Amino acid sequence: MKPLLILLLSSLLLPAHPNIIYILADDLGYGDLSCFGQTKLQTPHIDRLAKEGLKFTNHYSGNTVCSPSRAVLMTGIHSGRCYLRGNIRGEKNAALPTELLTIPEILKHAGYRTGAFGKWGLGVTNGSKKELPSTHGFDEFLGWKSQMIAHTYYPKSYVKNGQEIPLPKGTYLHPIIMQAARDFISTSVANRQPFFCYLPTTIPHAAMHAPQKLHEKWRKKFPEHDHKIGRYGAGPDEDTPDVINPIAGFAAMMEHLDNEVGAILQLIEQLGIDNNTLILLASDNGPHLEGGHDPKFWNSTGGLRGHKRDMHEGGIRTPMLARWPGTIKPGTTTHHLSGFHDVLPTLCQIAELPIPDQNTGISFLPTLLGKPNQPQHDYLYLEFHKGPRLFSRALRFGPWKVYQQHNQPLELFHLLDDPFETTNLALQPGYENTLAQAQEYLTEASIPLP
Repeated sequence: MKPLLILLLSSLLLPAHPNIIYILADDLGYGDLSCFGQTKLQTPHIDRLAKEGLKFTNHYSGNTVCSPSRAVLMTGIHSGRCYLRGNIRGEKNAALPTELLTIPEILKHAGYRTGAFGKWGLGVTNGSKKELPSTHGFDEFLGWKSQMIAHTYYPKSYVKNGQEIPLPKGTYLHPIIMQAARDFISTSVANRQPFFCYLPTTIPHAAMHAPQKLHEKWRKKFPEHDHKIGRYGAGPDEDTPDVINPIAGFAAMMEHLDNEVGAILQLIEQLGIDNNTLILLASDNGPHLEGGHDPKFWNSTGGLRGHKRDMHEGGIRTPMLARWPGTIKPGTTTHHLSGFHDVLPTLCQIAELPIPDQNTGISFLPTLLGKPNQPQHDYLYLEFHKGPRLFSRALRFGPWKVYQQHNQPLELFHLLDDPFETTNLALQPGYENTLAQAQEYLTEASIPLP
């Protein structure tokens, strides 16, 4: 059969709506990818997403820690309105309220098959009904039992569709999860069904565990760090081996993640769905300081101030990439101000579905399409609660950034002139009107938690 005819016939079998793969790295810093400036390691497969797609330079996570950031992503509600604003004791308390619509629940109305593979972070995945990914729209789930257990890559078990499955001791779980995701993609294509594949990987979070061969490879490149030992706990009954040379461990984790992204790119090309698949990649918050990880050595924030658990740019700005061959212009960059709560309305528009009333985001589909009519936010707002009386918050509007730690005075930065937040302009005269405008936005954005 002629190649052109094969292409024509295969295109007739493609679903009406594009497939969507959303890869959510865990604690990946703004500077951890080589396409965002990392020089000590390379991420060539992830860089393909930038080379063949669109790079966002002003995209913000849902929060500065794991669970609330994922809640914002799933619901399209920013953290000043979202039910969850911090990592809280008792994972069941992080479960999504059933009355809130989620991305997979919405996409199912357009015929999408939905799957999640990795770290859920919104309850125990074989726990109460409210906690289960299946309750919130996912047809399939395979991954860690809980957010705590996801601190180790050698857990005693994993969960598949609510059922706990034992693992032989010493099994590195991440490849099993990624293979399940690829199987989900292949089965969806075989069933001629559009799919939403959500990949909340744990890399590079917590313990610097990596596949042994890759770890040994990087130990040879960084032998001077062999004296360092990385430790991180995952609960009293879980195996969390110490890591010799966590510097090498981080690099090996990143190479492993990059290889897995490459395997997904290879698969969708083999399946003939490359031009009908949108891939998005981002991180749930900035780089962490645990498990022996050294974000200063790696310049993980790309020079941005702060890290995970604070509201400076290093804690909340995420690398974001979008690839959709034939639709997104390759090798492009956007400075459009956007955040996790914008993903839900964007995917609603792509699937030609109504945006739910709960939404607080703005679709960035025009930016993906390279169109000039992109609606803009008046502001982006993020709020993090560390305890009943301990909170911090951040506000982005135009070139301005406001930061507030607990009940301390507002700090003001002009990010175009001062991207690293070195000069607090609130201490200088002449910015009273800007601070007054910021205060109006802060009052409007945040509502008290019940």
